[in-house]
Amino acid sequence: MDDTKAELKCAQITLQHARVATANLMNNTADNKVDIISIQEPYIHQGRAAGIDTKYKIFTAGEIAANRTAVIITKRNVDATQMSQLSDEYTITLEVTRGNTAFILGSMYFDRQNPIEQDVTKVDTILQHAKREGAIIAMDSNARSTTWHDTKTNNSGKHLEDYIISKQLHIMNEPNTKNI
Repeated sequence: MDDTKAELKCAQITLQHARVATANLMNNTADNKVDIISIQEPYIHQGRAAGIDTKYKIFTAGEIAANRTAVIITKRNVDATQMSQLSDEYTITLEVTRGNTAFILGSMYFDRQNPIEQDVTKVDTILQHAKREGAIIAMDSNARSTTWHDTKTNNSGKHLEDYIISKQLHIMNEPNTKNI
C-alpha cells in the first residue's frame, strides 16, 4: 500500500470512565480498522489509563488520576509526537504524520465547571500551531446544541457554535452513529 495517499480512519468516543465501554472499544477497534482514536473520560485503574491493548500507542498527559482525555494510535505506520506545551489533563495535542500527510490532532474534554471561553482559547492555540498542516479537534464539549444533533441548545452550545462559525470550522459529528 502506498502510504503517501493512504487515508486515516479517525474516531472519537467518550467512555465515561467505564471499564465495559473500554473493553467494547478494544473489541471493535480491529474490526473497524480505526487508525486513531480520541478518547474522552478514559477508564482509569490504579493511576493509569487501563483496558487499552498494549500493542497500541497511547498518549495521555498531566496527573493521570485527573486525566480526561487520551489518544490511541493503532497503526505502526502512523507517527505521532505529543506536543507537551499544548497538552494537559484535559487536552492531548499530537503532531501526526503518515507518508506525506501531516496534521495536528487535539483531543479535548471541556469540563462543565470551567467557563467555555477558557477551553475555546485552548482550541485557538492549537489552531495557531496547525496553520500549515491543518487540524482535527475531537472533543467532548459538554455544550449542548442541535447543530451537533443534541435535542436542545444551551448557552455554552451557542457560544461554541458562534466560535466554530467564526473560525470556519466543520463539524463532523454524525447523528445516530453506531459505536466503533
